[in-house]
Amino acid sequence: MTLTDNGTNPLGPVLDTLLPTADTAQTRRAALGLLRPHRGRAVGAIVPLVANTLAGLATPLVLGRMVDEVVRHGADAVDSLHVWGAALAAIALLQAVLGALSHYLVIHVGENVVADLREDVLDRALHLPSKDVERSGRGDLVARITGDVRVVTDAASNAVPIFVTAALGVVLTLVGMGTLDWRFAVAALLAAPIQLRALIWYLSRSKPVYQAERKVEGERAQRLLDALGAVDTVAALRLGPRHLDAIADRSRAAVEYSLRATTLRTRFFGRLNLAELIGLAAVLALGFHLVREGTATIGEATAAALLFHRLFDPIGALLSVFDELQEAGAGLARLVGVTSLPRVPEPIDPPRAADSSLELATVSYCHREGLEVPSGVSLTIAPGERVALVGSTGAGKSTLAQLIAGGYEPLSGTVRIGGVEPREMGAVLTRRTVALVTQETHVFVGTLADDLRLARPEADDAALEQVLRAVGADRWIDTLPEGRQTRVGAGGHPLTAPQAQQLALARVLLLDPLMVVLDEATAEAGSAGARTLEAATDAVVKGRTAITVAHRLNQAATADRVVVLEAGKIVEEGAHRELLAAQGRYAELWQAWTAQRPTPELLTTPPPPRNLHTPRTQSPR
Repeated sequence: MTLTDNGTNPLGPVLDTLLPTADTAQTRRAALGLLRPHRGRAVGAIVPLVANTLAGLATPLVLGRMVDEVVRHGADAVDSLHVWGAALAAIALLQAVLGALSHYLVIHVGENVVADLREDVLDRALHLPSKDVERSGRGDLVARITGDVRVVTDAASNAVPIFVTAALGVVLTLVGMGTLDWRFAVAALLAAPIQLRALIWYLSRSKPVYQAERKVEGERAQRLLDALGAVDTVAALRLGPRHLDAIADRSRAAVEYSLRATTLRTRFFGRLNLAELIGLAAVLALGFHLVREGTATIGEATAAALLFHRLFDPIGALLSVFDELQEAGAGLARLVGVTSLPRVPEPIDPPRAADSSLELATVSYCHREGLEVPSGVSLTIAPGERVALVGSTGAGKSTLAQLIAGGYEPLSGTVRIGGVEPREMGAVLTRRTVALVTQETHVFVGTLADDLRLARPEADDAALEQVLRAVGADRWIDTLPEGRQTRVGAGGHPLTAPQAQQLALARVLLLDPLMVVLDEATAEAGSAGARTLEAATDAVVKGRTAITVAHRLNQAATADRVVVLEAGKIVEEGAHRELLAAQGRYAELWQAWTAQRPTPELLTTPPPPRNLHTPRTQSPR
């Protein structure tokens, strides 16, 4: 049993296929690459930082000179003390100005670097293949974009400025002690071996702890998303306690790692205190010896002791921020792991689909080793045909929908849309050719019009009005405070699940694809909402090839053809009435679905005939 597994995980093992984490060399190269565009401003920030540190060194030297003035002249030194006191005040004022300026400039550079990193990570995350995100779990990606970006940002605005300032302070202070007498610098360095040994001890033990803590926090985020993303199902099946136990298990692991890091940090600071004691004792003893021999004045010995004492803060800060830098380094490595994932290049002149036909030839896909779902599926769909995919949970319906839409690449076999494979078209053209609408919709922050124009930024108000009217959304949009200019999304006007799905369907109409894949697009709407969305769906699929993953079997009943999947294979195929008459698997599913519902009209009233073979040959936008 490890620290991350206390044996109480009730929902099975946490995913071990997390997104990659960069190694130290990759992280260092990425950090330098991010800093390169800002190197001019970085140099500009270092100059006042060095000047501020040099000004700070003058204070112990002035105090030492004041001690010598008093020793030599006694009461007659009052006038010169006034002068030196004014010099101290001027030094303090100069330090305040230079400190504020250098701190601002360093933070400015750090924040710009982190902003570039955040954009790179988000850009790469948005272009990750769906299979990679699903295998690693959305929680891992969310934890990186939120938690890891936060710790890196905090380090850039806090730890990095402190580290740079402290490092300069240590180096220049040792130089200042050497100008008084080189032996003072040597005495001060007696503390260095203890500090260095303490640092090596701490880094070797704390780095894996911080890395594991970031990983566990990503796993906890995944557990939270699993529970919140299916909160209705969790409540209905009374799975709340199990999910809470799973979240608590990951939280306990995170707390244990945090406590372990705190213990290491406490022991680390104890070693630093010992080093400071030894170093200060050495400087004071040497000063006493040099003053007694007459090779140094009392003021010089005082200045050396004050300079060493001044080292306490920068050395303590330098070593203490290693804690924050360690955590930020672990977070940066996880972020660089995302940005370093290989990109699939887009073809320069991709072929376009000749029509909206679909051909699957012995297509298989493997979510995990030894489980192929679907397996060897072959299917041909004519232009303009509406096909419903039905089957029990785990039959492979949603995976097949992703394969058709280009979200997954088949393990074997081929998928062709209008004679062209999605990988030949590239991701951009495939998304314009095939639109996938799932039950998981998102309302983006902004005006409702902006939300729609994500599909086609150049769309004018007349186009927006047309698609909204087509999906029936104009009825409730007209009642909004500012119509299409009403702000929606987080912090804006709340939308119901059917309204959010209507927006998604309206975006599909704006995109104007050749083919539409609907993966249970009305499953979460409720009965009344489902009727509204079914009418909107009819408007979207009109004139297009449509593949529907049918959660409600009345969707299958109105399709031109029903394809029944079980265990990743097609077990039945045909029209709704034909399959009912065959008394096979589809008839069993239909009987179970209609057991608590009134007999639908479509059982007694056949749908009107449609021309299925009128191809749409226009090129998608």
